[in-house]
Amino acid sequence: MAVTTADKRATFRNMHQSGCFVLPNPWDVGSALALQHLGFKALASTSAGFAWSIGKSDNRVTLEDVLQHLDALCGAVDLPVNADFEGGFAHEADKVGINVARAVRTGVAGLSIEDSTGDAEKPLYERELAIARIKAARAAIDADQSGVLLTGRCEGFLVGRDDLDMVIDRLKAYAEAGADCLYAPGIKTREQISAVVKAVHPKPVNLLIGASGLSVKQAEELGVRRISVGGSLARTAWAGFMRAAREMAEHGTFAELANGYSGGELNKMFK
Repeated sequence: MAVTTADKRATFRNMHQSGCFVLPNPWDVGSALALQHLGFKALASTSAGFAWSIGKSDNRVTLEDVLQHLDALCGAVDLPVNADFEGGFAHEADKVGINVARAVRTGVAGLSIEDSTGDAEKPLYERELAIARIKAARAAIDADQSGVLLTGRCEGFLVGRDDLDMVIDRLKAYAEAGADCLYAPGIKTREQISAVVKAVHPKPVNLLIGASGLSVKQAEELGVRRISVGGSLARTAWAGFMRAAREMAEHGTFAELANGYSGGELNKMFK
């Protein structure tokens, strides 16, 4: 029996009730199908990985680019997909709400909204506006009772504002504004992670591994509910590609190609 969008959303919500799970980040349909094949139970898009796959830098994709991408991912896999929806592709809260409503219609099971502005002078939205943007996203999700899980992100540690008290204050405010899950990418130490988990309890916390270097077991012991890896899988794939391509371009040799994954195995996986 086909897995419905409602099924995916219910599954995704249930996954946040206990334990700790890995939410890997594919960048296209092929990588999403591969992760499903490997047994992961849910996926999350990556703004950076997707941008690189279409020849753009991170945070330079358009709303239309992302909506088409999310539609393709959700249609390709039987797993819940959480959308890296950047900053909602708008500044004003009402416009964030409009865009979130469009994202919901792609079939995503969850989505995240950041509080970074893209402006180096003022890298984070003013607190009240940031809260209003989360409230608008919540209202857009609830308008048709979609059940999409909303993640509120504070980007302080990624934009050079590594004030843990400020980050926690914002995450707590986002939780009160309707965020179901909280996320502070860039926190690294056990003390930081534990402090965030305790501050927003009982709401679940997403941890970016790659920044922290913890194992799933160690993260779970700190109370983390889910783990994502951002653009790390995409960067790993690009590393192999660039090594092989650079060898051909600079040396005229092809040794790195021997490290490629089996074409036969790929054909079996995508059969």
